[in-house]
Amino acid sequence: MKIRFGYVAIALNIHEGSPNKTITYKSFSQLPDDETKLYKLKSLTKQNLETTKRILIYNKAHNIMLYRFTSKLVPLVTHPDVLKWDYISAFKDLYKSIGEFVLKNNLRVSAHPDHFTLINTPNEKVLSASLEDLEYHTKIFEVMGLTEKHAKLVLHVGGTYGNKKESMERFINNFNHIDRRYRDRIILENDDKSFTAKEVLKICQQLSIPMVLDIHHHWCNHGGENIAELLPSIFDTWKNEIVPPKIHASSPKNEKNIRAHADYLDLPFLMDFIHNAKQHGQDFDIMIEAKKKDLALLKLVKELREHDALSNIKVLDEAAIEVD
Repeated sequence: MKIRFGYVAIALNIHEGSPNKTITYKSFSQLPDDETKLYKLKSLTKQNLETTKRILIYNKAHNIMLYRFTSKLVPLVTHPDVLKWDYISAFKDLYKSIGEFVLKNNLRVSAHPDHFTLINTPNEKVLSASLEDLEYHTKIFEVMGLTEKHAKLVLHVGGTYGNKKESMERFINNFNHIDRRYRDRIILENDDKSFTAKEVLKICQQLSIPMVLDIHHHWCNHGGENIAELLPSIFDTWKNEIVPPKIHASSPKNEKNIRAHADYLDLPFLMDFIHNAKQHGQDFDIMIEAKKKDLALLKLVKELREHDALSNIKVLDEAAIEVD
């Protein structure tokens, strides 16, 4: 059973490794004119895209094949009061260069639209804003040349709005009516408060879309569900994909703040899940959501390499292991 590890957005191990350079709306609104505002947006976007390319090169050099793009490549892009501009054509060659690097090196990439992107909202204005955000993410992947098979969008089901059953049904109904370009990229993740792994699995099975299991969220919100029993069905939702199933992993920050992510990934916390998964013999990828990003990934693999008790684990490279 092979497991690859990846991380989210920022590479802390390289100089200026954040592709999240932005400006607050307050500061933006105080710029003197539209020309200056547009220059600022273009400058930040170009910097973010160039940093993203550097991160991907760094990842490849360290055999990190799994990476989540930031949703903040284009600052303030969906803000209702910010001037609209063609953020695609302005950097078309740079986007294409990033996409070509991803495909040439067989990297696995994704994005995770922000928490305000809600498909199951009963509010039409919120739904409209959510679709605008999905359009933004989809357009970027499209200009990169990354198809729905190569670049997914991870979403949560959304809020319960006082009635979980109706909220699940509304997600399914709204999902079936949104642009096919979005539907073909969306994969669903269980969350830490509202929808459990079993509930999200049910939706994914009905819609025939992949499910991402977040083991930290499951620990916080499980309703007594046995993850070992759910795993075969969760893995099965990936049967039509070109990549293996994906797992999200992080550790609770502390006993008082269990939902927040710790700086690093606790090895025993992860090994408990791997022990459950091992019996199924399914390769999968793990997106590490620790605060220390790539440093947490490298530290984890170092611990796996040095831990004498883990004789059933073979470290393949800086970001992958094999479990017997």
